[in-house]
Amino acid sequence: MTEQTADLVHKYSDNGITTLTLNQPEKKNSLSMAMLEALSEELEIIASDTETRVVVLAAHGNVFCAGHDLREVREQFDSHEFQMALFNLCSKVMQQIVNLPRPVIARVAGVATAAGCQLVASCDLAVAADTARFATPGVNIGLFCSTPMVALSRNVSRKHAMEMLLTGEMIGAVKAERIGLVNQIVDEQHLDEMVYKLARTIADKSGHTLKIGKEAFYRQLEMPLEDAYEYTSRVMADNMMANDAQEGICAFLEKRKPEWKDS
Repeated sequence: MTEQTADLVHKYSDNGITTLTLNQPEKKNSLSMAMLEALSEELEIIASDTETRVVVLAAHGNVFCAGHDLREVREQFDSHEFQMALFNLCSKVMQQIVNLPRPVIARVAGVATAAGCQLVASCDLAVAADTARFATPGVNIGLFCSTPMVALSRNVSRKHAMEMLLTGEMIGAVKAERIGLVNQIVDEQHLDEMVYKLARTIADKSGHTLKIGKEAFYRQLEMPLEDAYEYTSRVMADNMMANDAQEGICAFLEKRKPEWKDS
């Protein structure tokens, strides 16, 4: 990681839970090229880190993430090459989150707009403070939120996604939970308690099993029904051969706590 990106994302690990915190509150934690590079590098490291079982994605300040750095974008108005590089890197990071062999929980306090909303939608789970707000407001400035649309439309219904994309209007945490953008909302002072309670619950499971399940979940979503059942039947049969599956079943039948060994 370069000196330029080293301080943009803070990482802290404890008992199988790794927290990545966006750390540029003075720029509303915007997804500049440098921020995206820092996130990408950290996600790449975590992908091969067998100690991490759950990732929490958080942010310092009162804005979770305001999307791309529009000042940076303006400086490169004449460079189509830069714009392509920016959106390709952002798309890479979102896919890294989805493809990461660890569940990712978004801890959302404050505002998440445009690519920031995309970031929340790309995470496997999201817990939001009751004061959190969300929007895909690109339409208001003549730049449709086309890449945020990919993650948004895969998490909420088409009509709710289109409403957010076409109006650009902010929605509150209650509506975000109702349409499926976040899993639960909580009083902001209890946000960490709820996020890490959820993270600890997941981290207590077999890391090998979580990896198998997350990958299978996203792969089967894009398949026709018959293909999805054929694929997941094969996944379950393969999973059954794993040490942790056999240990877990024996532990359940013997009424004891399992001792996970697979990473």
